[in-house]
Amino acid sequence: MAKGKNQHVTPHPFDGWQVKGARNTRATVRTATQKEAISIATTIAKNQKSELLVHSTKGTIRKRNSYGNDPCPPKG
Repeated sequence: MAKGKNQHVTPHPFDGWQVKGARNTRATVRTATQKEAISIATTIAKNQKSELLVHSTKGTIRKRNSYGNDPCPPKG
C-alpha cells in the first residue's frame, strides 16, 4: 500500500490543470498545461512513495504510475 496520498492530475473546473492529493478538497497546485501538472505531481508522488493518476479531460484515468510499494511489480 502506498504511504502518502495518491496524486491526481485533473482538469481545473475554470481553466488549466490541477494537482490534487486523494480526498483533498483544494488543489495543491494549478497549472496552465497538463505537462506541467504531471511533472509536479510526479515529484510529489515520488517523495510520498504514492501513486500518480492522470485523468483525461472527460475525467477517465488515462495513465497511472506507482512510486511506492507496487502490489504487482514487474517480473524480471
